[in-house]
Amino acid sequence: MRYQSDLFEYEEDLSPLTDAQREVYEAVEQDGYGVREYARKTGRSKGTVGNLLRRARRRLGGDEA
Repeated sequence: MRYQSDLFEYEEDLSPLTDAQREVYEAVEQDGYGVREYARKTGRSKGTVGNLLRRARRRLGGDEA
């Protein structure tokens, strides 16, 4: 009998991010919030959330879109 090994989830190293960048990155990239939705939820402006997300992506080596 053959057993298939379980795959594990890869967790990205978010240590280069500030607390604010990490919070926004996790909400948008991992939890599926939209930028506008998360801005409304937290009382931040859409521009602030977008800037934090852009900076987080840049620090993590991802794209800036």
